[in-house]
Amino acid sequence: MGDSKRALVTGGAGFLGSHLCERLLNEGMEVVCMDNLITGTVENVEHLFGRKGFVFVQYDVTNFIDVPGRLDYILHFASPASPIDYLKLPIQTLKVGSLGTHKALGLAKRKGATFLLASTSETYGDPLVHPQPESYWGNVNPVGPRGVYDEAKRFAEAMTMAYHRHHSVDTRIVRIFNTYGARMRAGDGRVVPTFITQALDGDPLTCFGDGSQTRSFCYVDDLIEGIYRLLLSDEHEPTNIGNPSEMTVLEFAREIIRLTKSGSEIIFTELPEDDPKVRQPDITKARAVLDWEPKVKLEDGLKKTIEFFASKR
Repeated sequence: MGDSKRALVTGGAGFLGSHLCERLLNEGMEVVCMDNLITGTVENVEHLFGRKGFVFVQYDVTNFIDVPGRLDYILHFASPASPIDYLKLPIQTLKVGSLGTHKALGLAKRKGATFLLASTSETYGDPLVHPQPESYWGNVNPVGPRGVYDEAKRFAEAMTMAYHRHHSVDTRIVRIFNTYGARMRAGDGRVVPTFITQALDGDPLTCFGDGSQTRSFCYVDDLIEGIYRLLLSDEHEPTNIGNPSEMTVLEFAREIIRLTKSGSEIIFTELPEDDPKVRQPDITKARAVLDWEPKVKLEDGLKKTIEFFASKR
């Protein structure tokens, strides 16, 4: 093994997990990628199979996790992350946020590893404070359909901080805002793959409500850079990583049509229950503590993402 660091990435065959595995390998680390493939896919990490120091393990992290040998970092990214997934897999979502987080933290305690939790902007719910700073406690409906994801992540944050305070585990918490890029699933229900797929097919783009709800979109390379800097920092409290540039969903739909040169029209459908009206990260802390902010312009990132989806057709 030498002096290289060794990391476990749970959910490593998912959209973000696969990019994270790649980044850690590029930084000279050995990487154990663990995924039960409920929403992830081997295709996302197949290009890493021949690389020295990369190991893929198909496993459900809600069970006891045993990784032989040294571990320096555990990055817990296992979880369904799109509404279409966690509404279809509500129990699994709750289990990976609770049991999975517990098992991963237990492993971090045994190994003396630094633990990083992938949390989410959904911990803020349908926010009454805008933009959302880390100090905001959120406005979440615990018994609504989205509560299975929101509360799983809120519980995971609470457990992470408990392990930090009670067991002195070295922990990090990243609250991830809307991210896009290659390896998103075309049918995962999130706005970026949905709009791009619809535009490439010439189908109508389906806007929920009147499209006036806002989102902010961070390109995956920027997000991974922020997560890597957080991992190497000494910051234990939650940290927002996302792009503060905000736009309405309707504006975003028009941008996708422009970039794909599609003839698609825009239609409007019923707004899902508890769908957030606004979403914009306050990244003051990330700028100050991590010297991080997003660099990739929306148009440039979307062009690369559109190329990815076009290549899969």
